[in-house]
Amino acid sequence: MLRNLLAVLVIGFAALANAQQSAQPQVKVNVLNVCSPSPEEQQEIASALGKIPRQPLFNPDFEVDRGRSTLEERPDFLKAGASAQFSSDSGTAEWVRIRREFSVQALFSTVQYSFSQDPKNMVETLIFHVRDPKDLMQVAIEDNVSSVTTPATMLATNTPAGRIKLERFGKSSVVLARCPGSEGSPPPDQSAYEPLFQSATAIVTNYRNLLAARNTVPAELARVKSVEATKSKPPAKTGAKKSAPEKPGSENK
Repeated sequence: MLRNLLAVLVIGFAALANAQQSAQPQVKVNVLNVCSPSPEEQQEIASALGKIPRQPLFNPDFEVDRGRSTLEERPDFLKAGASAQFSSDSGTAEWVRIRREFSVQALFSTVQYSFSQDPKNMVETLIFHVRDPKDLMQVAIEDNVSSVTTPATMLATNTPAGRIKLERFGKSSVVLARCPGSEGSPPPDQSAYEPLFQSATAIVTNYRNLLAARNTVPAELARVKSVEATKSKPPAKTGAKKSAPEKPGSENK
């Protein structure tokens, strides 16, 4: 009798534990294979890049912003991919952003170009926002180089694209990135994806010219530096003027 009672209790506790586990929400984790996307994902990337207009018609509206941000509080449009190595200290990043609007007939509504420079890296990011997102929401292309040269020098060369990202509506993103080798092993063979990287590089080069980034970015960064230099200057000392001594005999009688 006692043995049967213990068996019933064990079965009851097991059922209760299973019920509690099933009540917990399931967490779904999507792992992006950025080094070697599937053939279907490669086709999606090629299709999205092919839809970006090479000779777009822009609306007259545009926007140019500049600023300086701490690395811990970098704006969303400056968040780079894994290929960029930002400083880990409490440094700053100086950035310039250019935005233009496409005509209403275009698939994309806006294009946003951003350039940022921190003590280690210079990063270019080009983002195309879809006007009526159904599956594709936006296309982002990124390249970066070490901050051993000047922004003007980087902008004068066609830096190879290092990351392509498709943001999709209700689905996980599709990403292709240049992957370095791990410790003791060479980088993976990504020669099959070189046509996609070349297409993305050509798009960045084209829009760098269309948005006049080669002239705008260095000029705006110089303005950021001039503002900081003005703030760092100590205020000029303004001594009080000494009143002239009264002449003898000038007292009121």
